[in-house]
Amino acid sequence: MYRLLMLAALMLPPGAGAAQEPAAGLVTAAGQARDAWFAHDAARLVAGSPRLLVQLPGADPSAALPAPQAAALLADFLASAQEVETVVRAAREVERGRGYVELQRRYRVAGTQEIRTQSLLLGYRLERTGWSLVELRVVG
Repeated sequence: MYRLLMLAALMLPPGAGAAQEPAAGLVTAAGQARDAWFAHDAARLVAGSPRLLVQLPGADPSAALPAPQAAALLADFLASAQEVETVVRAAREVERGRGYVELQRRYRVAGTQEIRTQSLLLGYRLERTGWSLVELRVVG
């Protein structure tokens, strides 16, 4: 159900209701995630996450991982790529305390000139200290 809500939220047009208006803190979190991904700084990307569900292309979803383990998994995934561009495509609070961010990355695999594109779907939960990343899916 959680994943269906995440995908449905990203499909809704901006302004489709008050729940879709991005909270200022979520927009900030989206920008920080974009910057960390582009810099291949997996530790910064997952900093503050208590546990994180990670799904990478060609792999089954992980169980919820502690931040250091999620960072190691993501760092390994990113190691063979050179980022060309990473942009925030959407940032929405879809229900009280639940937010979703879509990033689009353009990258090259090491040793090639071909530019590929992937979407990153990030699920956030609002904590007392701010938005905490709880799910990251790489698709495409």
